[in-house]
Amino acid sequence: TDLDTARQELEEFIPHVKNLSDSSVKKMAGRDLMRFKEFKKQGIAVKFGRFTQKENKQIQKNVEELLSLTGIDNAEKLLFTSRYPEDKDTIHRLKIEHHFCEKISEGIPRPWRLIYYRARKMFDPNNYKGRYTQEEKEKLKKYQALHGNDWKKISELMSRSNLSVAMKFSEIKSAINYGPWTKEETQKLMNAVKEVMRRKLKTENPSCLSSLEQSDTDLWVDREQLYQPLPWTEIETKVGSRYWRQCKQKWNSILTSKLTRGQQLYGGTNGLKARIDLIKRLYETEAEDASEVNWDELSSAIGGVPRAYIQNKFYKLKVSSVPLWKRKTFSEIVDYLYEKKLPEFEEKL
Repeated sequence: TDLDTARQELEEFIPHVKNLSDSSVKKMAGRDLMRFKEFKKQGIAVKFGRFTQKENKQIQKNVEELLSLTGIDNAEKLLFTSRYPEDKDTIHRLKIEHHFCEKISEGIPRPWRLIYYRARKMFDPNNYKGRYTQEEKEKLKKYQALHGNDWKKISELMSRSNLSVAMKFSEIKSAINYGPWTKEETQKLMNAVKEVMRRKLKTENPSCLSSLEQSDTDLWVDREQLYQPLPWTEIETKVGSRYWRQCKQKWNSILTSKLTRGQQLYGGTNGLKARIDLIKRLYETEAEDASEVNWDELSSAIGGVPRAYIQNKFYKLKVSSVPLWKRKTFSEIVDYLYEKKLPEFEEKL
């Protein structure tokens, strides 16, 4: 099937397919189109949102059958093949030979990619390791000192998930102040950012240094080019009383204020357009969880503001528009916004 025809046929099942990239459409045409047509014949609609208990059991059954067919030892090898470099080629060959894509999604009326992500969440042993022992906590502190905030590297060394090691380190970090930022702390943060940025610009683009020389004002943070990755562990050390993530969040809030210069990006007609764009783009990601969203890419597409600004706007949107949002999953919230609120906003616009 050619690309235009595939997009047209998929639109019956995936309304937002017209907004997807050509490569995504090609993958969906290969993995999903025939499955969707079969489900249609059976009178079954394609689903999104939270996986049901029945679907979880079907995924478990599919994985067990694949293990039996391929002779692969365990689900981790099947779903996280890159963790086993010595067996990688053999596992890949067995997966192709026994139609891994078709088998893993059997009996589940959802896009293949979402089923695959769900299976990985269910069968990742690193997600279910229980409490950290004192020995593990000491190891975590040692690895963080060696590797900074390279949580991917540390997660491999600890055999824990990326999120788990990052969150645990946040918990055990000493000398953290959780109260409101004082003027002194804020000034320390500004000075620390200015210092590391001055050093960075001196190396990369000396002509930009003039914008940093206005030490009595905050005009220098008005430059959008200053919103870029910073060495947060170094900044944390200079601030002294705050954890690196707090420093980053505070800096984002400062920068957001400066970049927008008090303009109401989300006010009036612009506000409606921005909300519509945000809902559409979140829906297109098909993300099951907020952690799967590339917020930097999203914020860049919507208005070139920091990711924290977009995340804050999404939070306000769900709180004000989605009833009982605390009881809903991320995907259910996005689905509700897309199906219920988007038409309202478009009509109002």
